Amino acid sequence: MAFSYWLSRLRSSSKSFFYSNLQTSHFHNLKTPKPHTTTPIFHSHTSKNPLLALLPAALAVSLSAGSLALQSQSNPSFCDASNLDSARGVSIGGKGSTEFVVKGSHKELPQELIDELKAICQDNMTMDYDERYIHGKPQNSFHKAVNIPDVVVFPRSEDEVSKIVKSCDAHKQVPIVPYGGATSIEGHTLSPNGGVCIDMSMMNSIKVLHVEDMDVVVEPGIGWMELNEYLEPYGLFFPLDPGPGATIGGMCATRCSGSLAVRYGTMRDNVISLKVVLANGDIVKTASRARKSAAGYDLTRLVIGSEGTLGVITEVTLQLQKIPQHSVVAMCNFPSIKDAADVAIATMMSGIQMSRVELMDEVQVKAINIANGKDLPEIPTLMFEFIGTEAYAREQTQIVQKIAAEHNGSDFVFAEDPEAKKELWKIRKEALWACFAMEPNFEAMISDVCVPLSHLAELISMSKQELDASPLVCTVIAHAGDGNFHTVILFDPNIEEHRREAERLNKFMVLTALSMEGTCTGEHGVGTGKVKYLEKELGVEALRTMKRIKDALDPNSIMNPGKLIPPHICF
Repeated sequence: MAFSYWLSRLRSSSKSFFYSNLQTSHFHNLKTPKPHTTTPIFHSHTSKNPLLALLPAALAVSLSAGSLALQSQSNPSFCDASNLDSARGVSIGGKGSTEFVVKGSHKELPQELIDELKAICQDNMTMDYDERYIHGKPQNSFHKAVNIPDVVVFPRSEDEVSKIVKSCDAHKQVPIVPYGGATSIEGHTLSPNGGVCIDMSMMNSIKVLHVEDMDVVVEPGIGWMELNEYLEPYGLFFPLDPGPGATIGGMCATRCSGSLAVRYGTMRDNVISLKVVLANGDIVKTASRARKSAAGYDLTRLVIGSEGTLGVITEVTLQLQKIPQHSVVAMCNFPSIKDAADVAIATMMSGIQMSRVELMDEVQVKAINIANGKDLPEIPTLMFEFIGTEAYAREQTQIVQKIAAEHNGSDFVFAEDPEAKKELWKIRKEALWACFAMEPNFEAMISDVCVPLSHLAELISMSKQELDASPLVCTVIAHAGDGNFHTVILFDPNIEEHRREAERLNKFMVLTALSMEGTCTGEHGVGTGKVKYLEKELGVEALRTMKRIKDALDPNSIMNPGKLIPPHICF
């Protein structure tokens, strides 16, 4: 299906809170909220919005990483490889390549396995082509694969997941691809070799809420937005806020974060323990519910960020936070992107405990104006959120206003009214979709570089010079408080020159970030899209260590094969 079709559905569904809300934005004093009551309710079943589950896969667009090599080499440089071929018909896109289709081999599933899956899942499985196509080859993604899953299963329990995995492992070489909210943007859920897609959407319950311990035990299919709706009456919330539609299991698998990471950390900092089904079907609990433990290897952090290559997450115990008593959202304009980045760094160095520091360049602000009919100044803009008591939040706001003034900041405004604050942050969360108002028929390639905070201003400045000189429309959105920034590069995938230019820009930012001791991905994960940069970032010995762990836990290499670890890594 065409991207414009899905985009029109998103815009239609989002109209009430995205394209219209800011037109009634207002700023005035916050009224004191009513205190929350806490009663022990321990279960919730939330059905996933299929639109949110499918659409964000449209954002996966790192082109040249698409072709993968599954042949082991003695010790080649994966980043420079241009002529590696494999017996399975899979190849690596070489230097300058704009290939974005992940190739792979395909072997028909044995009828015996299909019968076993039917016995386990009963009606909760499908071999319908359209359903398999959506799960394995979404049209809204540049991370495409030549094959799609042979079957999609929808387990309802941990026991069913274990039985499914055991059956696949027993038949050898049957790929398993875990599937969450489909919001990842680096090709994590592609099925280049077919196999079994395990959709976790039916495992979406809140199992136990421990109000006094401020933690919750959930199944992986629940979305973070649905979870927070459930937690709000208890005065609690889960502080990670990636894209709409993301599920807790997928968030663990990609080690995601979001705009609140500057205060609360990433997924690795907010997960207490996991239950995981390994490649042989064994069920492992990685830790107790204690807030800290020195008992053995940290298996929880090993699984977080493993992108489904080590096992299938079936249960997550999350650390929760109290909903802040008071918050202030502020916005300030700057003459240059460097001035804005410098203020973000200076604010962090001042010791002020902010919960959000978000930066948008002038092109992104223009996109917001076009999409929302607004008239915001089209210059680099910083957005802040301060939390605490009313007096403390206002004191923080005044300190940052002074810092901004020292760096050529202007038009410093702040909002305390709850509705005004929500409207401001909705615009930031929907910034990507606003970009398409500038080029409705184009697609987006999204970068995810992250550097030590002291290098952020330099990296953004260098990147902006390249982006502004490019014929493509490019916007900058940054989590400026932790050195992570995204570039949305709009281009026509059917035009070779566009593909080459988009890839050139993305590669420039990645290599520049790596030269500053940064990373190719701050929060989106590796998948297939960033795999070609890992050797340069981590070194071959680190990758061989990862490969040893993978081989020990998944000797038949059935768990999300071809993801995360460069395929040429061997011993």
